[in-house]
Amino acid sequence: MIFYNKDINTTLKTLNSSKSGLSENRVEESRKQFGLNITEEKKNSSFFVKFLSQFKNIMIIILILSAVVSSIMAITQNDYENLIEAGLIFAIVIVNAIVGVIQEQKAENALQALFEQTKPISTVIRNNKPQKIQIKDIVVGDIISLKAGDYIPADIRLIECSNFSCDESSLTGETHSVEKSTKVLFGQNITISEQKNMCFSGSTVKSGKALGVVTAIGHSTELGKIANTLGTATKEKTPLEKNIDKIGKVISFSVLFIVVIVFTVQMLLNKNLTFLDALLTAVALAVAAIPESLPAVITIIMALGVQKLAKQNAIVKRLSSVETLGCCNIICTDKTGTLTKNEMSVKHIFYSGNLFKESDSSLNIQHPLFLCGALCNNLTQSSTNTLLGDATETAIGNFLLSKNYNIFQTKKDYTITEVSEFNSTKKMMHIICKKDDSNIIFFKGAIDYLLPKCSHCLIENEPIEITKQIQSRILTKHEEVCEQGERVIAFAMKTTDFDSENELVFLGFMGIIDPPRDNVKESIKTCKSAGLKTIMITGDHPTTSFSIAKQVGISKHKSEVITGSDLDKISDDELVKIINNYTVFARVTPQHKLRIVKTLKSAGNIVAMTGDGINDAPSIKNSNIGLCMGKTGTDVTKEAADIIIADDNFSTIVSAIKEGRGIYQNITKTILFLISTNLVEVLGLFVTSLMIPNAVFLLPAQILFINLVTDSLPAFALGIEPAENDIMKKAPRNPKLSLLHGNIGTSIIYEGFIQTLVVLVMFVISNHKFGNTTASTMSFLTICLMQIIHAINCKSEGSIFKINIVKNKFFNFSFIFLLLLILAIYFIPFLANLFSITTLSTNQWLYVALTSIAIIPAVEICKLFTKKERL
Repeated sequence: MIFYNKDINTTLKTLNSSKSGLSENRVEESRKQFGLNITEEKKNSSFFVKFLSQFKNIMIIILILSAVVSSIMAITQNDYENLIEAGLIFAIVIVNAIVGVIQEQKAENALQALFEQTKPISTVIRNNKPQKIQIKDIVVGDIISLKAGDYIPADIRLIECSNFSCDESSLTGETHSVEKSTKVLFGQNITISEQKNMCFSGSTVKSGKALGVVTAIGHSTELGKIANTLGTATKEKTPLEKNIDKIGKVISFSVLFIVVIVFTVQMLLNKNLTFLDALLTAVALAVAAIPESLPAVITIIMALGVQKLAKQNAIVKRLSSVETLGCCNIICTDKTGTLTKNEMSVKHIFYSGNLFKESDSSLNIQHPLFLCGALCNNLTQSSTNTLLGDATETAIGNFLLSKNYNIFQTKKDYTITEVSEFNSTKKMMHIICKKDDSNIIFFKGAIDYLLPKCSHCLIENEPIEITKQIQSRILTKHEEVCEQGERVIAFAMKTTDFDSENELVFLGFMGIIDPPRDNVKESIKTCKSAGLKTIMITGDHPTTSFSIAKQVGISKHKSEVITGSDLDKISDDELVKIINNYTVFARVTPQHKLRIVKTLKSAGNIVAMTGDGINDAPSIKNSNIGLCMGKTGTDVTKEAADIIIADDNFSTIVSAIKEGRGIYQNITKTILFLISTNLVEVLGLFVTSLMIPNAVFLLPAQILFINLVTDSLPAFALGIEPAENDIMKKAPRNPKLSLLHGNIGTSIIYEGFIQTLVVLVMFVISNHKFGNTTASTMSFLTICLMQIIHAINCKSEGSIFKINIVKNKFFNFSFIFLLLLILAIYFIPFLANLFSITTLSTNQWLYVALTSIAIIPAVEICKLFTKKERL
């Protein structure tokens, strides 16, 4: 229902409320009718739904089918060994799914904890008494008491207000305070920004105080409506998710193809083999080919990265999101609070034709410029004697207080009869003051809007007509201050009756600085060396924006700056061609932000976008990786984002990128290890089943041990290898390329082939000399030992003799543990019987050891011929 066109009494009557507030009974009635005041994009899925979603991987589906076939065959043949094998496969799949669900739940809990930390409370009037309650407990019809600094928890029709203004930038994109009133507005389809008698959920009070009645809560608010539209959008898969899907399909279809061939050949060539025996061989081959631990290992690798980032103030909502940062080549960032400290202070003051530093002892604090600064604002004083209000006004107020200028006493000395808030169209505000029966009008605003309205300039307390020379000096000094990264606020006055905003007397201006964060310059330097381009998107003046961008190392030349108004003159097709030429986008609107992100993506970039207000949510949602500021971000924007930057620090983003690259690097090492070692089992079983059909290469229990233990532990250890020293000196990878592109695919082939060839040669010779049982044992022990040794090869794309191979303590532990476990299987009779291990002679053990160790020099020789970068 629309309320801006209804008077106060009608509004209260419609909502069954009054100025004394609701009774407890009425509160309960309203809550039953409208629900809780909660705005959510979507409800979290149940544990069961999350659990089922983990089984979408095609490799998991094939494993489950293999386990089902094994179970049926084991039951029909009373073969408990195969039944145990099938049970273990089911256990692997279930454990992997549980790990995925737990990590997803941890991310949701961390995000919820962040929301709880910043959740405000509101003051309502019920039964004619003020009460402080959580915003979720507010109901339609509640009377809300608002003051400067308060968060507006619902949509509200104002019924009383005094010098009341709100910051609605998170909803409308308007960066300055909006003055409010209680007057009825007539007309239909009045925009949100023009509804002066309404306040909206998600906004904040910048000045004054007010009473209002709640007209809408939760999803019915204007903020909730936007959240609902965002909820219908779907987020595209990350590059890693796409790559893993491709690898899974390649492995799965290859396995199915090989299984069909082996089954067919076995049935045609071996007349002594039954249908079930041939099917069992095919199933064993499928189990050997599928790297069961791959999904779980990748999940754990990313989960550990997420936990590490959480300690560094980055909360990751989806495990794969942090990896996407590893391939982004553009970071779009806001200026204030992200690149800068968000600590505004006055640095320069210009009046009477001269420019002064704020510390200059010759400042004439009695100049009317300072009187204008003290009066022309909406500052209030908190109970702790700190200033509340707009950031720039607070900076001016604190500067005056530091000069012992009592701004609050000054406000008492003057009677303010009218306040006109800052307006994005006029770019200025004014107040009308009365003292000793005379009126004075003070103005404050952007110099390029205010100066043209001035006919005189106050010099040595005398109004002098502004000549071209005076105007030129003012603009020169203005440009000089802007070039130092300062935001300029100009001041003027008028002593005659207020008939127009012209013929003003220019008083001067103040330059306000928000200095860059201490570590931002070094972080941007790191980005450049990593092939990452940082782009500043801000609403500030282009000269000020360029100055900050130059200070932190984003820009070198003014030609890299473009304004929102310039963007409006360029077509979409033309913008795609030239957008990579710019590093600073100044004076932009939320619509410009969205267009910039879409155009950057159209130009082939992987874009990370930062933001905080709800107006940033569409551009964050449309980026490849959305980053929301944790301190200032709205709930809707946090929901739209992939990663929450809890400390609003640009350097945290760079840390996340480094972690993302490290994760991807370790995932490729893991995939290289798992697939190359699995090839030994697949090709070994494939060749021996065709060439020596009566010989047993590996038993099902042995295959399962290899896949579960000697595959998994080294793969996991590789997944937590420290990032290589040059990881942030390489260009971002091309996300369109497969994980198996280039030397990764080549390495998998030659490393898998070398291992297979060595093991098969040993098996054939052993089978001929010592018999099938001994040959099978030797093959099993060789593959186990060779895999844990080969994991050392996978530590680096280069020679292992050039790295510290003992730096990863978990890897060292897993290597020693597996070595002892393999020996335990051989020497402990119970385990030896379980895995059908026979006793070997000293010479046979020597063959096993030498064959296993041979993988090190063999792979090192191959690396000499493949020096191109793998990652």
